[in-house]
Amino acid sequence: MPENVYEQLASALDRLPNGFSRTASGVEIAMLKRLVSEEEAGLASKLGRRFEPGDEIAERLGLSKNETSLRLKAMAERGILRSLEREGRLWYRLEPFVVGIYEALALDVMDHDFSHLFEEWLAEGGARGFMGPLPAIHRVLPAHGTVKTEWILPYDDVKAVLQAQTTFRVHRCVCRVQQDYIRRKCSFPLDICVSFTARERPPRPGDISKEEALALLDKAEELGLVHTVSNVLKGLGYVCNCCGCCCGILRGVNEFGVEGSVARASYYSEIDEATCSGCGLCRERCQVKAISPDSGVASVDRGRCIGCGLCATKCPTGAAKLVRKPEAEIVIPPEDFAAWEEEHLRNRGL
Repeated sequence: MPENVYEQLASALDRLPNGFSRTASGVEIAMLKRLVSEEEAGLASKLGRRFEPGDEIAERLGLSKNETSLRLKAMAERGILRSLEREGRLWYRLEPFVVGIYEALALDVMDHDFSHLFEEWLAEGGARGFMGPLPAIHRVLPAHGTVKTEWILPYDDVKAVLQAQTTFRVHRCVCRVQQDYIRRKCSFPLDICVSFTARERPPRPGDISKEEALALLDKAEELGLVHTVSNVLKGLGYVCNCCGCCCGILRGVNEFGVEGSVARASYYSEIDEATCSGCGLCRERCQVKAISPDSGVASVDRGRCIGCGLCATKCPTGAAKLVRKPEAEIVIPPEDFAAWEEEHLRNRGL
């Protein structure tokens, strides 16, 4: 019976726009068993992408409204379901596995075994499954100040995104924690990712001020980390600060052969050969290996460059800079999550 419940949940997750790749080994089932209980799996497997009122979910499933309401609320608080208040009632839908359930719950269970289960799932098709179809789940925002003011698009200004918010929290990077149990190749900090909302709410553990959040952005750029956010215009809720060796999304480019795993910024790096000193610092800071030395002078692979601007932030001679792409190459992100999901579903053939 439990096996069937987890199979049903895996299938329900795979029907969501983000997908949840099934594997020959069934490693995804082993992951779900570590993350959610049988009871949670049974109820979650009956939900999908559309929001439904809690009382109607109970009625549809033939369950007690009071008991189901408590269970749904608890599962939403855990991050298995997404909730919203509408017409005086709480409505619920199933959260995707990535980004969603994994990020909400994996830190609580992360150990040697679970980290390897996740790694196996990525290698057996999980990475290509959720990163392959367009539009990408995440997009890159260039480092602050690396794009001319007259070129910067409103949705690309990372500090403007945070300035518009009210409450902020700092989070541990689940990607680096997971890689700590594999063999982490970097020493970047764990507590560097920021979530935010424009709504006022009671204080929570991990809350930081707007000034502290902006300072974390500066720290991330100083260290050489890539800013990524949800690939939408409206409804942003976090900024991840990513490295190419741990971040699952950037590993899509570096390890899994998924060139479009992340939506690139509307700019690309250009290096002036006349002023490049050949110091190699830009190559060290590039998280997707887009810069290589050419006879002692750095050169950029435009096809690989994601437009993060980290090369420009530390170039001692000012040779590296970001250039805005031609209008024909600029891809405007979907308006919101609903639009993103519709487009992603179509590109998955669903």
